[in-house]
Amino acid sequence: MDDEVQQPEYEFGTGILCVFGRQLKLFRERAGMDRARLGSLTGYSASTIASFEQARRIPPPKFIDQADEVLEAVGVLSASKEEVARAQYPAFFRDAAKLEAEALVLHVYATQAVPGLLQSEEYARAVFAMWRPELDEEVVEQRLTARLARQGIFSRRPAPHLSFVIEEAVLLRPLGGEAVWRGQLEHLMLITEKRNVEIQVMPLSRQEHAGLAGPFTLMEMKDGRRIGYAEVQGDSRVHTERQRVRELERTYGTLRAQAHTPAESRALIEKLLGER
Repeated sequence: MDDEVQQPEYEFGTGILCVFGRQLKLFRERAGMDRARLGSLTGYSASTIASFEQARRIPPPKFIDQADEVLEAVGVLSASKEEVARAQYPAFFRDAAKLEAEALVLHVYATQAVPGLLQSEEYARAVFAMWRPELDEEVVEQRLTARLARQGIFSRRPAPHLSFVIEEAVLLRPLGGEAVWRGQLEHLMLITEKRNVEIQVMPLSRQEHAGLAGPFTLMEMKDGRRIGYAEVQGDSRVHTERQRVRELERTYGTLRAQAHTPAESRALIEKLLGER
């Protein structure tokens, strides 16, 4: 992997989705089925099957396996499952999403919003609704599903070690309105109870701050690789060069020392909930 990874574009109607759609249509026609019949066998409408074939909608993994079996595709359709699943994410995040799902250790520094792994469904929906340029409703739903699926990391075994440093301003910003904001803080309180998760808040009152260069993520993989990831305004970079990763690791270590402890951070979240 190069220091800077250029992600392929798998947007609706292009790339892997088009390839999968064409394959699905060919196998369906070879089996002598119309879309309504395939839909009835897999639990989808004929219009949804058409959307899959025309690359207007991303098929879920369960459907791909069902279609492979029903159409006797001998694993051809199922072989595309992982790549099709990656198309749920915006292009700039796809490589990072794959690494995140395999990481043994994950450290996240967040400055603008609650990190995606910690977002409640309502908060995540509000975040996507605020995206500019505006996202189509279908894209919002697709990305919401993908973001919530990422949170399966909390139930993985063996459990990965996860830590987060979040700017206090993030917790003060009521994205989505009062009810969504309170629900998000309550969601954070529940996550702080997990033994493999540490959440620290960087207070606004700090006179020294190591994170002024912006947010980033650090990952340690099963094979010992240490990887950094940073993104801004839709541009992203995966860092594997050891010197650069060490710099990010030192920055994160300083941030953790400057932030509230996990216990202090939990108390702050409780205080915010009690004040409003």
